[in-house]
Amino acid sequence: MRRRLLSATLAVVAVSVLSLGLPLLLVTVRLIADSARTELLRQVQTVSVVVEDSPGPPAVEQLTRLVPAGEQVRVTLPDGTVLRAGPDPGTDPYAAVAPLPAGGAVTLFRPAASVRARQWRAGLAVAAGMAGSGLLAAVAAVLVARRLAEPLRDVADRAARLGRGDFRPSPHRHGVPELDRVSDVLDHSAREIAEAIQRERALASDVSHQLRGRLTALRMRLEEIALSPDPDVRREAGAALEQAERLSGVIDEVLAQTRRARAETATDVDVGREVAAVVGEREPELRRLGREVLVDAPDGLVARADPGRLQQAVGALVDNALEHGAGTVRVGVRRSARHALVEVTDDGPGVPAALVPHVFERGVSGADGTGIGLALARALVESDGGRLELSRPHPPVFAVYLPLAPDRSGA
Repeated sequence: MRRRLLSATLAVVAVSVLSLGLPLLLVTVRLIADSARTELLRQVQTVSVVVEDSPGPPAVEQLTRLVPAGEQVRVTLPDGTVLRAGPDPGTDPYAAVAPLPAGGAVTLFRPAASVRARQWRAGLAVAAGMAGSGLLAAVAAVLVARRLAEPLRDVADRAARLGRGDFRPSPHRHGVPELDRVSDVLDHSAREIAEAIQRERALASDVSHQLRGRLTALRMRLEEIALSPDPDVRREAGAALEQAERLSGVIDEVLAQTRRARAETATDVDVGREVAAVVGEREPELRRLGREVLVDAPDGLVARADPGRLQQAVGALVDNALEHGAGTVRVGVRRSARHALVEVTDDGPGVPAALVPHVFERGVSGADGTGIGLALARALVESDGGRLELSRPHPPVFAVYLPLAPDRSGA
């Protein structure tokens, strides 16, 4: 992207410099030639006046003093006598002629080499100006390309993360109205998709729970019917029980496939590194709020999780502490017997007692929030085989338990 922007900008700059510089170069060369002819005409008229006022033929020394060094003056008297003063002008010199009233003429010659030398100097100055303009334009093109390429790459990365299921909004903006608009749209889309996925997961959970409850009641009823003394009734009840068991197995298989599909994206992740990345992304927002997030995350603690889902879940907990909590937010990472444990706490008043049993339910919020963040965070953690709990309501401590990665050292 940066290379294409840079190439396009440099091509435009090159065309602009050449289209303006070449005509300027030609005009400069022509102006110097015209200026030389104008100077010669003025000088020869001055010499002709002196020759006219002389009582007799002018002396060569007098003519030499009348013309600049390097030029030659030639006076043709009425009787045909030719007086010369100055060096030979060479071939194809610049010349100016002034006729004398009594006859004859005064001719002034300037070597073409001196005029060409001035033209070369002026041409080099114009070329240097063109090169300087091109260099400045190239520097500006590099800066503009970098200014545009980095935000475009960041927006593309965010769109890719959204496609991978990472629905975290990003507060970072680039100062380019069009790109900031795209970032706003991506944030809005991420929230909409996250809410839709949460609704689908809640629906699947609710449907599964309802079906299991109804199937349990149906099996109990069929088991009672199967105790009937009528053999035909017992046979039909047994067949119905068999179908109910198959339906229960289908439900279990569908839910198991869903869990396996989510777990396929889980990899070995360094939990401390992922948590540090979450906090690093929020540095501009932290500076704006005047809040501080302290991270105690040792390296080398590896768990099985999807990096995007882990960052999104921890990010939701940090955002919840920044929005509803107070003081310093602390994020700690440590190892328990079978889990990698991530704890998020702050100095705020904590979760009200009435909300403690429902804090992870969809639509439940202690303030003006949407009630989606914590519910989605729990669903994301559970997708990787972990769990999210409220360990302590006052001050609040949210704990994420992730399964440790298996030891692949072969020991």
